Amino acid sequence: MKMLRATLIIFLVALSPITPIAQTMPPNQVVGTWRMISARIDPEGRNLPAYGEKPNGMLVFTPDLHFVEVLTDANTPRFASDARGEGTDHENREAMARSIGFFGTYTVDENGAFSGNQVQGSTFPNWVGSTRTTKELTLTVSGDRMKEQFQRPEGTKIIIEWERVR
Repeated sequence: MKMLRATLIIFLVALSPITPIAQTMPPNQVVGTWRMISARIDPEGRNLPAYGEKPNGMLVFTPDLHFVEVLTDANTPRFASDARGEGTDHENREAMARSIGFFGTYTVDENGAFSGNQVQGSTFPNWVGSTRTTKELTLTVSGDRMKEQFQRPEGTKIIIEWERVR
């Protein structure tokens, strides 16, 4: 009888669902939608507006680790034509020089802080396929504010400040 009871207990334990002890990860600090509030470029220490006097941009980090970033100068002149593909050389140069859009995937570290990204598509084709680590790009979150610091390959630094959209 004891043997039957022991076998039955072992059998029931084997069939019972075992709830794994879940490790709680810190929340992803960058997830959400962010609106650009300032953008400065610092070639040779001059601290100039990176996207004109009225920078306009959005940055979205999804929970499944994708991102989309679009940065524009709100004062970029309109094209004479309403057909996007019919801009003049000058109009196209102005638009390209005053804006960028790109998307891809990103990672966070064990503390939920941004740790890098990989660009999968961009209006600047040279960025497609590039991977950035915290050596080239840092995002520091403080409450509903985030500071993005990016260093171009030739050394120019860009600092963008973001505010979380609520």
